[in-house]
Amino acid sequence: MYIPATNRWEDQEQILAFMQRFSFASIINVNTSGLACATHLPFVVEDTPGGIRLLAHFAKANEQWKLLEQQTSLVVFAEPHAYVSPSHYDKVQSVPTWNYQSVHAYGQAKLLLDRDAALETLEALILNSEAAYMEQWKGLSEAYKDGMLQGIVAFELLVTDLQAKSKLSQNKRQAEQERIAETKLSSELETERYLGQQMKENLKRK
Repeated sequence: MYIPATNRWEDQEQILAFMQRFSFASIINVNTSGLACATHLPFVVEDTPGGIRLLAHFAKANEQWKLLEQQTSLVVFAEPHAYVSPSHYDKVQSVPTWNYQSVHAYGQAKLLLDRDAALETLEALILNSEAAYMEQWKGLSEAYKDGMLQGIVAFELLVTDLQAKSKLSQNKRQAEQERIAETKLSSELETERYLGQQMKENLKRK
């Protein structure tokens, strides 16, 4: 990922929180034809003593899972983005742009083919998405659960390289950044309000 120095994001705590908040990500591999293939999956993002660990599962019918242990995978976390109008800038000769945050996580994945490991992954995803559903899940028959588990392939990925970009108009004057942030904070869109808040917090850190 191209990351200019002004947009380099290095705060590991912030990056981890971002990955956990926007955990529906894209996992990318290269197939036998040399073409990139991608699947969009919900991930559990864990901060472990050994580093950041990602948990997810493929539908077994999706053969991308067969590539995981053969190569490094790339998982892209990229959710909030917003158009930035040149009307916020002081100079008339200005052009539109987009603000966004994105994280690229690289690592070697390991398939979790053991039933208990797959079940643990599935339940971690349930707890991450809707903890209240766990009571209903626990009440389902083992035969039903086994049927669900037979249709998926769970995996874990230990992140070995993390690239993070936070493009928040850092190359603009403070007054211009303030105007953009205020506009985004008043947006009807949650993701734009999130970016507006990120811009405000970034300005405070200056």
